[in-house]
Amino acid sequence: MSSEVSARRDAKKLVRSPSGLRMVPEHRAFGSPFGLEEPQWIPDKECRRCMQCDAKFDFLTRKHHCRRCGKCFCDKCCSQKVPLRRMCFVDPVRQCAECALVSHKEAEFYDKQLKVLLSGATFLVTFGNSEKSETMICRLSNNQRYLFLDGDSHYEIEIAHISTVQILTEGFPPGGGNARATGMFLQYTVPGTEGVTQLKLTAAEDANVGRRQAVAWLVAMHKAVKLLYESRDQ
Repeated sequence: MSSEVSARRDAKKLVRSPSGLRMVPEHRAFGSPFGLEEPQWIPDKECRRCMQCDAKFDFLTRKHHCRRCGKCFCDKCCSQKVPLRRMCFVDPVRQCAECALVSHKEAEFYDKQLKVLLSGATFLVTFGNSEKSETMICRLSNNQRYLFLDGDSHYEIEIAHISTVQILTEGFPPGGGNARATGMFLQYTVPGTEGVTQLKLTAAEDANVGRRQAVAWLVAMHKAVKLLYESRDQ
């Protein structure tokens, strides 16, 4: 992929919406698949009472819109200002208690797991039913739209076209606990082709830093796909 194309994919611009400043992709087609569109605000004339505590709006009890759901609330029920990365807001924005809780949970993905995915990790990659594996570095593209696999060859898988993700595990540690992640099975569609393509990522067996990095990447990828499915449902 040329640097010119890469720069075009990653280009962003600052825009102002009724909810605040947002840093959005220069080209809408290159937006993150994890992103959410800003909601339509419930019109002020339809908001007579807080949609949480039912307090009546008047001169002293002012109405506020949650930037994530667009519903009307009093200041008490919509006082938190929380980062909302999935809508590309530059600064924390006002959200109701329910939405703020969700946004706080998502913040861990953007603060931790996303960095792991962008850094990448090394895996043995097996395509389809092939018996041959290739050592490749797997990482998420900067605009979060593609999974890049680089080895002797280069592949790009569009994140939005991933249909199935299964974490591969083995054994249980002494004393109980979770099974150890060893790899990941992916199914995805390729535009212009029929059927489903599949691949398998397997972490190296050695217990060095590379292996730990690969396991962390698998966990982060699983979280990313969960967010992707949630985006499709909203």
